[in-house]
Amino acid sequence: MTNRQTLILGGVRSGKSRLAERMALESQLPVTYIATATAQDEEMHQRITAHQARRPEEWHVIEAPIKLASALSNQAITGHCILIDCLTLWLTNLLLADDSSIFERELDAFITLLPTLSNRIIMVSNETNMGIIPMGTLSRRYCDEAGQLHQELSQQCDQVILTIAGLPNVLKGNKP
Repeated sequence: MTNRQTLILGGVRSGKSRLAERMALESQLPVTYIATATAQDEEMHQRITAHQARRPEEWHVIEAPIKLASALSNQAITGHCILIDCLTLWLTNLLLADDSSIFERELDAFITLLPTLSNRIIMVSNETNMGIIPMGTLSRRYCDEAGQLHQELSQQCDQVILTIAGLPNVLKGNKP
């Protein structure tokens, strides 16, 4: 069985992005990398720079901090691999958007579009719900929304991997 859509979950610095990048390379397909991060501070700028330095030059990079479904739709070229990094950063961008209607509209568009695509798609996301329940309303909503998104995607995806300490733990589908 070929894994068409893969969800890679893990904590911060768990190795999930490196695993996704390796899987994209191993697909031997042209790769489009959809980046959702925004550099709001120096530390995030450094993280983004480190990710950029690891990427092969031939990968096509699209920045989509809000309009992920649109970017995904525009890049859904048959015979290509699409790597999305990172869904939880995208959720954060949606939650912090000035227009509250953006969240539902963009999330619905992404969830609706994903099953219609035939590309090899690898999605990276932070697993945030394995610890203490946050005190703040926004933080709790973020964790709730991330958990719900992960549940929906895990049902759609052929492969789900939880990465811990750089080790992929396959929850669904074939080993990478």
